[in-house]
Amino acid sequence: MRYEYTYRNTGMDIWQLSMYYIYGSMVGVCNVIFTAAVLTLTIVRWETSGNLFRVIAVLGCFLFPVIQPLAVYGKAKKQAATSHDIRLRFDDTGIHVGQGEENQDISWNKIRRIARKPSMILVFLNSTHGFVLPNRILKEEKNDFYTFLSSRMKK
Repeated sequence: MRYEYTYRNTGMDIWQLSMYYIYGSMVGVCNVIFTAAVLTLTIVRWETSGNLFRVIAVLGCFLFPVIQPLAVYGKAKKQAATSHDIRLRFDDTGIHVGQGEENQDISWNKIRRIARKPSMILVFLNSTHGFVLPNRILKEEKNDFYTFLSSRMKK
């Protein structure tokens, strides 16, 4: 079986990846707890507080659900602007990667893990490097592609 894709990750792809990892970790749990605590404090103390407290409380309520995702998107957009088209071919021998004139072959035993997210499939070479394959390029092949990757990882 063989799958081949040529694409460039967008700012939205990188942003979604960042959000999955922020809110799928202990950092995300802390963000949710902080937001709930500040929201509760804001509601309880709103009538008896001054304007400075109200401004800081509203900013605290918006910090993680609004401000942080906007900041992460800005960073992701800048990162995507510097990326180039990448060619990936997946077959029984491994992954064949091409970018510009450079080519690299990666055998399946070098792949550490794969992850399936609602809007993408991730192929990890190690804990910090890998490939992001968004649904927009996988289209209707997403399930078959994931099954293929899973079968390669078991061998």
